[in-house]
Amino acid sequence: MSRTTTEVWPPVPTEAPERHPEAPAPGTDLPQHYAYCFGCGDGVEQGLHIRTSACEDVTIRSRFTVTEAHQGAPGLAHGGLLACAFDEALGAAVGNLLRKPAVTAKLETEFVRPVPVGTTLFIDAHLDGVAGRKVYVSAEGRLGAEDGTVAVRARALFVQVKLSHFLENGRPEDLAKIADNPELLSRRSVELNP
Repeated sequence: MSRTTTEVWPPVPTEAPERHPEAPAPGTDLPQHYAYCFGCGDGVEQGLHIRTSACEDVTIRSRFTVTEAHQGAPGLAHGGLLACAFDEALGAAVGNLLRKPAVTAKLETEFVRPVPVGTTLFIDAHLDGVAGRKVYVSAEGRLGAEDGTVAVRARALFVQVKLSHFLENGRPEDLAKIADNPELLSRRSVELNP
């Protein structure tokens, strides 16, 4: 991600991320990971309904259209909602390309220009480096087209976790719904014990 600051990213020495052998092929449309995810799930009426596809190397492209329900200032996307969209896209890159469960540890966003209601934002997220369980990832969001004007940039630190993290910390009634209806989760395979 091009930055106007002199900060080094990733901030620590890392290894180059390697695309998992079972990662989706470039051009593959990726399924929602959970039906009730605010970012990608179809079960949340006012959610973002982000759609994502795998790209070459260690990059994914997500896209979503800002609706009236996503406003902050009149006619403009809420900044926190845009941060949420980037968290979803960055997490999709980690989860789909590395195939390991991970959670957001730190998220930084840079708002370059306003994102109007009705605009489709194209977010390219790229894995930048891996240091043990830490995964560094960055993204740029462009207005209206894959090659549109950059409106938002973000970078994040994700930490790989064991599947037990979600089982021990998830709300019991939601876990019970998944046990009753496994179709609520995507069927992508992950390495369970990073």
